[in-house]
Amino acid sequence: MHRTIFNTPLINTLMHWISRLILRLLGWQIEGKAPAAPKYVLIAAPHTSNWDFPFTLMVCFALQMPVYWMGKASLFPPVLGGIMRWLGGIPVERSRQGNLVQSTVDAFQRSARLTVIIPPEGTRSKVTHWKTGFYYIAQGAGLPIALGFLDFKRKRAGVERLFEVTGDIEADMVKIQAFYAHITGKNPRQF
Repeated sequence: MHRTIFNTPLINTLMHWISRLILRLLGWQIEGKAPAAPKYVLIAAPHTSNWDFPFTLMVCFALQMPVYWMGKASLFPPVLGGIMRWLGGIPVERSRQGNLVQSTVDAFQRSARLTVIIPPEGTRSKVTHWKTGFYYIAQGAGLPIALGFLDFKRKRAGVERLFEVTGDIEADMVKIQAFYAHITGKNPRQF
């Protein structure tokens, strides 16, 4: 994987303290801690606003979690794209057919330590169901799913726990979504 802000010691340390300060000044509390597992899929939900991105990065800095995240390719234009990659971004071309799940599983298998954030909704817009790629990535790589959240109503954010997939996607999705049932996104009507 490419070098990111999380692999830049001085800046990463500075961002840790700045993020903690900003979150505290805004009245946010961090719950949970960074999982001890060296590799996992981190789902971040609800994803209802552009504000989710900076808050999620601040939470990752505060918890000292070096992460990569997937975003639509249009977020990676020339010049700005380099900055987005340095922030941990991995561009995803939504219109191209390809096996994003398998290529992500392969990346996990090549890495000793790796965390990839995937928003299960796949968009900030209102959706009727979650995309399942995050589940199949975790299953294919034999990894747990970390349940990350931003609760704008309570001003709480963090990582609750690791969820071990069983292979029964329907039953597992019910359990995962139940965890998020009482978490409020920035735009609650979109979740």
